[in-house]
Amino acid sequence: MLQRMAALALALSLCACAAGPIKAAEPLRIATWNLEHLAQDGAQGCRPRSEADYALLRAYADRLNADVVAFQEVESLSAAARVFDPAKYQLVIEARPAGDRFPCRGLEGRTLTRQAVGFAIRKGIAFERAGDLTDLQLGDPNLRSGVDVTIRAPGRAPLRLLAVHLKSGCASGDRGEACATLMRQVPILEAWIDARAKEAVRFAVLGDFNRRLARSGDVIWTEIDDADPANADLSLAQGGTGPKCDPRYSEFIDHVVLDARAGGDLTGFEELTYASGERPSDHCPVVATLK
Repeated sequence: MLQRMAALALALSLCACAAGPIKAAEPLRIATWNLEHLAQDGAQGCRPRSEADYALLRAYADRLNADVVAFQEVESLSAAARVFDPAKYQLVIEARPAGDRFPCRGLEGRTLTRQAVGFAIRKGIAFERAGDLTDLQLGDPNLRSGVDVTIRAPGRAPLRLLAVHLKSGCASGDRGEACATLMRQVPILEAWIDARAKEAVRFAVLGDFNRRLARSGDVIWTEIDDADPANADLSLAQGGTGPKCDPRYSEFIDHVVLDARAGGDLTGFEELTYASGERPSDHCPVVATLK
């Protein structure tokens, strides 16, 4: 028996040598994409969609080729599965139940479906899910919670990710009802960031912030990017680049925010824009590449 075990061990070692050294892991692509009122049934919700529209969304998801996508404005896991192929992706969505339904502006007889946050995580990537960051709802069932996962991709260091969709209507400045709500969400987000910055695992916050964080002197960016603790010295994956998704807008509101450690691993950023005449969502996906 001992001789057989020794022979097996020798054979395995020879196989390992023949295969050569383990190659460095491929870069990790993490993305965020607001899918604009994505309902499971295109006859529901505030964005009517045909079968061809769903097929187009899935084609762009394939082209994005991300390992992890934080998505927003998705009604359910079934709706997400119409864009992210369940044969390729594991899907998670916030536990918050659907809130009130509201009439869709300009669309008689249609009502708003749930606008939920979640993740599509490539199969083969292990992950652990923490409890949702429900404090971001401020007690309002129609505000979104954050979805918190730690991914463990083969050959790569773990990475903790928080997907968010913050209050809309306050892209800049600090006045008005929407801004008052957003400003109440900021300390909650900062507390999550500071807690993670004290831990050993690098992290990123990604999603639709509904905020032009790259604008010089932005009060929210100044608040969360305070380098206290040290790993809370944050960076925006897009750097100084601006969006090309819609010529009306020159500043991103969809962001991949990296902690000091993940920021040091950033190797690239891109925005996947739509072909002329195609507009499957009012947001284009953006993706950061980490070594």
